[in-house]
Amino acid sequence: MAKLVGVLMGGPSAEREISIKSGTAVCRALEARGVNVKPIKLENALTANGYNEQVARDIRLSGIDVAFVALHGKFGEDGEIQEILERLNIPYTDSRADASRLGMDKISSGDIFRSNNISVPRCSVINKTDLDKHCDTRVYFKELGLPLVIKPFCGGSSIGLSIIDSSEGFEAAVKDALKYGDRVIVEEYVRGREITVGILEDKALPVVEIIPKRRFFDFEAKYAKDLTEYKVPACIEEKKYRECQEAGLRAHEALGANYFSRVDMILSEQGKPVVLEVNTIPGLTETSLLPKAAAAAGIDFKELVLKILESTLW
Repeated sequence: MAKLVGVLMGGPSAEREISIKSGTAVCRALEARGVNVKPIKLENALTANGYNEQVARDIRLSGIDVAFVALHGKFGEDGEIQEILERLNIPYTDSRADASRLGMDKISSGDIFRSNNISVPRCSVINKTDLDKHCDTRVYFKELGLPLVIKPFCGGSSIGLSIIDSSEGFEAAVKDALKYGDRVIVEEYVRGREITVGILEDKALPVVEIIPKRRFFDFEAKYAKDLTEYKVPACIEEKKYRECQEAGLRAHEALGANYFSRVDMILSEQGKPVVLEVNTIPGLTETSLLPKAAAAAGIDFKELVLKILESTLW
């Protein structure tokens, strides 16, 4: 009997709708390759008491043999779903629970990058419980300069991220970021070119340059039509291009990520690749960044999705 592949999508995160788009695209690609696929749309419930048990029960009753994880953000990239699948003894795509959790936590992953001599922006952390102690914005301006990037310590799609140019927007930006977690990163703004390096088969794909028509590559620029231009491969001098690929691969390896990921970074004005984050489950629609990079390497979307599935060794 053919193996049944469950494509997990939806879930409780702020990136639910993007996850459903990824999962739907993955289902179509696998079906076109003759794979026996079952879409599994997880409920839009908070990860409160009983939610994990409900998901585990639903997956067990689905009868799937392998899970293709197309969940983004909380419950997808934070190790939760990976732990459930491991408990159920169901092979799954993407990184293991520990690496997923690290990739989601920008504070912990930043510490790991620094310990591996991977360049990252300078930053400070504000805890929700200590918010009153961090009201003097001049400290951050003095240490990190202006503008400042303020973002949640976890999550993706630039949700909750703000760039501020003065003290006036500081408090509002911090409160917005705290909607998505109990810690906030206050980070220096690195001037340069926005790029991303996709990893496939634990090797670097062609570099993608991201040129948003907005101030930065925010949620709207990511998903609204015609708000961003992409150059694949990026027009970067060969030596710097290789350094960007090497930085992406080193970041992927430092977190213990498995087989594929996408590493976002800035190529600074000084010509240094500065890593922002590793996405262990990047967007997987035909127009997403990892598929764009794969296409530049001669790997079409259906082949990319099949390669990711086959990485489970099922």
